[in-house]
Amino acid sequence: MYHLRIVLLLLFVLNYFGNNSIAQTKIYSKKEITKLTDQASQYLKDANFEKSLDISKVALRSAIDANDLYATAICYITIAANYAEMAEFDKAIFFYNKSLSYADKTNNDILRKRINNNLGNIYCFEKKQYVEGIKFYENSLKYSQKLADTNQVFMTKLNIAWAYFDIGRFEKGLPSLEFINKYNKKYGDETTVVALNMLNGMYYAYKENHNKATSFFLSAIKFGKAGNEKSDLSFAHLEYSKYLLKKGDHKKAYENLERYNVITDELYNKEKLDKATVAGINLELDEYKREIDKIEIEKKAQLQSLEKSKTIVLLFIVIFLVLLLLLYSLFKNNNYKKKTNAELSETNKELIIAKEKAEEASVLKSQFVSTISHELRTPLYGVVGITNMLLDEHKELEHSPHLSSLKFSARYLLSLVNDILQINKIEDNRIILENLSFNISDEINMIKSSLSFIAKTNDNVVQVNVDPTIPEYLIGDKLRLSQIIMNLVSNALKFTKKGEVIISVNLMRVEGKSHFLEFKIQDNGIGIAAADQDKIFDKFVQVGRKETDYQGTGLGLSIVKQLLGLFNSDISLESAIGKGTSFKFVIAFEFNPEKTNEIIKNIQVDITSVQTINVLVVEDNHINQLVTRKTIEKNNYKCSVVDNGYAALEILEKENFDVILMDINMPLINGFETTRKIRLKGIDIPIVALTAFDKAEITEEALSAGINDIIIKPFDSIKLFEIISILTSKPKSIA
Repeated sequence: MYHLRIVLLLLFVLNYFGNNSIAQTKIYSKKEITKLTDQASQYLKDANFEKSLDISKVALRSAIDANDLYATAICYITIAANYAEMAEFDKAIFFYNKSLSYADKTNNDILRKRINNNLGNIYCFEKKQYVEGIKFYENSLKYSQKLADTNQVFMTKLNIAWAYFDIGRFEKGLPSLEFINKYNKKYGDETTVVALNMLNGMYYAYKENHNKATSFFLSAIKFGKAGNEKSDLSFAHLEYSKYLLKKGDHKKAYENLERYNVITDELYNKEKLDKATVAGINLELDEYKREIDKIEIEKKAQLQSLEKSKTIVLLFIVIFLVLLLLLYSLFKNNNYKKKTNAELSETNKELIIAKEKAEEASVLKSQFVSTISHELRTPLYGVVGITNMLLDEHKELEHSPHLSSLKFSARYLLSLVNDILQINKIEDNRIILENLSFNISDEINMIKSSLSFIAKTNDNVVQVNVDPTIPEYLIGDKLRLSQIIMNLVSNALKFTKKGEVIISVNLMRVEGKSHFLEFKIQDNGIGIAAADQDKIFDKFVQVGRKETDYQGTGLGLSIVKQLLGLFNSDISLESAIGKGTSFKFVIAFEFNPEKTNEIIKNIQVDITSVQTINVLVVEDNHINQLVTRKTIEKNNYKCSVVDNGYAALEILEKENFDVILMDINMPLINGFETTRKIRLKGIDIPIVALTAFDKAEITEEALSAGINDIIIKPFDSIKLFEIISILTSKPKSIA
């Protein structure tokens, strides 16, 4: 009930403001307003200016109150015409402009045509401002042509010609004269014939065609005398007089001037009578104009008052509605909050479960990748090892394409496994860049050497260009750098046949200790299509391959891009089909001469030894046992092999060894636990983990168990003997 009272109060306020703001004396209908304007026009024709203006004022107020734009424009036209007839031309211009503004609002071309023509008449023939007047004539002509009002077009063209001729611009007025001459028979009448002949006389007088000029002037005077166009007749005598004077016929010139004066005196006497009639009206013209202005001002004030009243009422309504909405919103929000809290609680539980599942899936993925890589690396170790054994024991097979293909296939499969592991590490954010000292030329040449088989297969030449201004030793992650260059060069060799691959390294700039090196790998192979260049760095994407090629995983370039991201670098590509491809990237490395000694310590040692080193191999896989034994014995080391950790513990009780090569993934007891038991017995023999697991995955546990170093299968035998040499030359201790 309370809300109903508020609504009724608001309606009362709205009604009160509305009634007060629109109150007026009398409201005329549209039909009545039209009748009033017709009466005002008739009084104007009868030269009853006072009556015409009074009725126009009443009609104007009603038209403005009714917001009748057309009627308002008509009222202003009538008022302006009254002022023009009373020779108040400035006031006439003012009200014609008022009427034109309303005509524009209604977009009424008939009114626009009429008003512009009347303004042209005043400016040209009363105020003698021809340039301004001609502009209005041109506007009137435009609307007349748009409306296809040919009679008005004819009259306006006549006015334009007359205006131009009056100011001596005959060539500008000629097109209009030619038009009215052409259409005179169709649209001309007794009201235009005098002016038309006079204008032709003026033009030919200008052209000094005396015969035609005289003929047209006399025709104008003849038609003027026959008709009742005394005003045009007077102008005809005046222009003819000017022509005769110029021609030197002073007598006839004087006669025509006298005739002009007689006619104008007659017209003047009539005008004097008219002016005497309106003398009293002229005294009130200024007051009348003020009243007309007041009508518009009052209307604007009423509209503003109405708008303010509506705004106030609307504000009351809006405030009331806002209050209602606020109460409703509070009620709804309270219920929604309860419901949302319940849903949120349930969602949180689901999110926790989903998070746990995602973490579990991530762990399972890592375990799966690790397991797969281990299970693949183990037999690969056997394949690579036995291949090397065959090559060592049977020198005649050194150039066997079958054996070479077997070795290459095994290494290629190993590279695929490494790619999968690498991308998995990057995605899990498990790669941290290391700071190691290295020689850039050595690293590049080592990569060149390791890829020599692929180069020979495709009959390619690999060229290395290293900037001599690069310091001999730099500090950075040489392993990741090698992986980047290896992938790019192998990719270039793969898609280049009988061509050239160039590895270039240049010093770009130096900032403090940071040396920025630009690496460029360029080939003249098949090239990469522009459409494929944006996607080649995506995972598992391969372009330009053939069925006979090793297809790979499509991870190489993706690994390159992500590894470069770790260096805060990016890679650029330029390529064209049939011309080759060029990859470029920039990496900053530290230069620190103080660490040169560390480089010297890590220089490769002589791995051939006359010393008898006794090696214990703990390995459950019989093929791997064979490969490892042969590799060790090839270097003149003694080798003993056991199948499991317990057998290792047992043999260590009986024999002495210089180093132990320990497999990690063994039955009964794994390599970590075996190492712990060995250390518990006080045995400090160096132990090297020989495993197919990824090094990063087992390093922490290996060190905690007491393992001294780790080497991943399949391994480089030179690297193995370097580690053995270093460990056996040191005092025995646990890393």
